[in-house]
Amino acid sequence: MKYHTIDELLSNNQSWVAEKLALDANYFNKLADGQKPPFLYIGCSDSRLPLTNFTRTEPGELFVHRNIANQVSLTDMNFLAVLDYAVSHLQIQHIIVCGHYDCGGIKTALEGRSTGLIDNWVNPIRELYLQKQQEIDALPTREARLNRLAEINVLAQVKNLYQTPIIRKALHEQNAPNIHGWVLDIKTGLIKDLNISTVQWQILSSPLFTNSSILNNMSEIHPTEGVAGCCCEQASKSKLTTAEN
Repeated sequence: MKYHTIDELLSNNQSWVAEKLALDANYFNKLADGQKPPFLYIGCSDSRLPLTNFTRTEPGELFVHRNIANQVSLTDMNFLAVLDYAVSHLQIQHIIVCGHYDCGGIKTALEGRSTGLIDNWVNPIRELYLQKQQEIDALPTREARLNRLAEINVLAQVKNLYQTPIIRKALHEQNAPNIHGWVLDIKTGLIKDLNISTVQWQILSSPLFTNSSILNNMSEIHPTEGVAGCCCEQASKSKLTTAEN
């Protein structure tokens, strides 16, 4: 891969600005008016993952938080501040947790190839592996095992979102964003939607769903073997409507 020099980065910026202005003379004036992005993107810091390129999105469409192995840490004030601003102030409509195959953080967690702060950071992923060790170890290749752990990691981070006070408050106020779990395959450039059902976590996280009649209806939600595993089927529409009343 050819890498640009620092001077080329500045030169490229000037060329890009000229191209945008040629298409729309008010492009940057519009950007300067403020932001109202519909999406919060929580992704990995990997340099190969500029989601704007993979999704053909423009500046102002994605509010972004990235860290190693796309973690939703309940003690990370940086992440929590981003989440709070996105949900409470920007009122984003969707949260995307996006992992990827060939992730260095996943490799470190599974194979214990690092020490120090990175090792501490990915320890929750190592715990996920230990919980799912039998399933993961049964896969035939190293690549398949790493890919499966990457998917399980995304599922866990989606679930973690529902443990935050920000999302729980939004659920209580009935204005919570839709939450999605994706994995990007670097080998193909394609994004895989894991189709994670979040209805169970929504019910358990919301103070609205605390009376006995609603909890009794939890029997209508059954574990399934979804794409990401450990998913839940949505209870029948009539049951949920009754519960909400």
